[in-house]
Amino acid sequence: MTEYNNGTEYREEDIERNKTMAALAYIMFFLPLIASPDSDYGRFHANQGLLLLILSIVGNWVLRFIPFIGKILSFLLSVFILVFIIKGIMNGLNGKIEEIPLIGHIRIIK
Repeated sequence: MTEYNNGTEYREEDIERNKTMAALAYIMFFLPLIASPDSDYGRFHANQGLLLLILSIVGNWVLRFIPFIGKILSFLLSVFILVFIIKGIMNGLNGKIEEIPLIGHIRIIK
């Protein structure tokens, strides 16, 4: 078993079997929930993917109301989200369990 810093344990078999689903969670967060609903590893990455989606939607919606500087900040937010998506996909494929900085500790999908 692999233990994560929040006390959750992940089985090695679960991680190995669901790496692809975990990576796909950053493109469509609900895929691991449908394909392997009993996977803790898949749920972790589905939660991280959902957090990035929410940050993207809410962040860009809020920034559109700020003249000029909002467009620049929106672009920077999009770049950061893209970087976190790529990092999440790589973590999912490599069997890593790493939270997204600042928001990754939030659990929507348990």
